[in-house]
Amino acid sequence: MTAKIWNFRKWISETDPDRLKNVFDKIIHDAGFTVLAISEHYFTPQGYTRLYLLSESHFALHTFPEANKTYIELSSCNKAMYKQFKRYIKHG
Repeated sequence: MTAKIWNFRKWISETDPDRLKNVFDKIIHDAGFTVLAISEHYFTPQGYTRLYLLSESHFALHTFPEANKTYIELSSCNKAMYKQFKRYIKHG
């Protein structure tokens, strides 16, 4: 077996933490990932970070409300789930 990690990074325009949670909880689940833990932090006066520890690696999102954008990043050791995640992002 060869060690391999697939990475996906993208800036998106949504910054509302509740919307981001709803969207990415569903995408992570629908792509088949196993969530081991979730950690989140609300910054003062603004900003939000959410980290998903996955059996298949991790996913993170970091909001920048002052710039009206959010940075998302997935690292995955499962190519099939990685591809499915990208399909959901492309069509979502």
